[in-house]
Amino acid sequence: MPIMVRTAAALIIGNEILSGKIQEQNVELLAKELFALGISMRKIVVCPDEVEVIADELNALRCRYDAVFTSGGVGPTHDDVTVEAVAFALGRPVARFEEIEVLLKAFFGSRLRDRHLRMADLPAGAELLRSGEGGWPAVRVDNVYILPGLPEVFRRKLPILREVLQGGPAFVNRTLLLLCDEGEVADLLDRLVQAHPGVTIGSYPLWKGSEISVRITFDGRDEEAVERAAEALKSALPETLLSDRSIP
Repeated sequence: MPIMVRTAAALIIGNEILSGKIQEQNVELLAKELFALGISMRKIVVCPDEVEVIADELNALRCRYDAVFTSGGVGPTHDDVTVEAVAFALGRPVARFEEIEVLLKAFFGSRLRDRHLRMADLPAGAELLRSGEGGWPAVRVDNVYILPGLPEVFRRKLPILREVLQGGPAFVNRTLLLLCDEGEVADLLDRLVQAHPGVTIGSYPLWKGSEISVRITFDGRDEEAVERAAEALKSALPETLLSDRSIP
């Protein structure tokens, strides 16, 4: 049975993110996936590889949102402490999962070391989530989803999320590109926000050399409401400010 999730948060774990050594990529992947599922991402937190800090942040998030997705800190080295921190936050011991151990032994073969097997240790009672596409499972403990930090591996977990999670009604997006600066339409946007409370309106300036434009987005669960808000903006502007360029 699909797991109902309406709101979510992400907990990104890693000293390398906070120090700028590694560019974080997983938030974008996760946010797009959740948006497509009709799940609202409400908060993103980045924290260091410290058990108590991770546990504190996790407890704050999991009590407020339907689901929390962690990223990072699940490898075999000294700074991979996410599993320990999640178990600590939930008041559970850490246990060896035989299914993961078998997968690790098959994957590493003769290169297997005892430290690799640390990746088979999970909070007791964790559920292994699988996709019809096969591959390695994802891990869920209560409403916490423990995901890897390496983007190439993180992507492989997304098909699992698509299969096991069920969000609210799908989000609808409409985007317009305006050939002006956002300050020129700020007052108009204020009025649109007031007139269309069920639609989230975003304004994002784009600079390319001397060319200035602004991308206006309209997001909501009611397609007609989103269309009305977008058309209200179009009808309030001269055609010279409306670009016909396609927007991703």
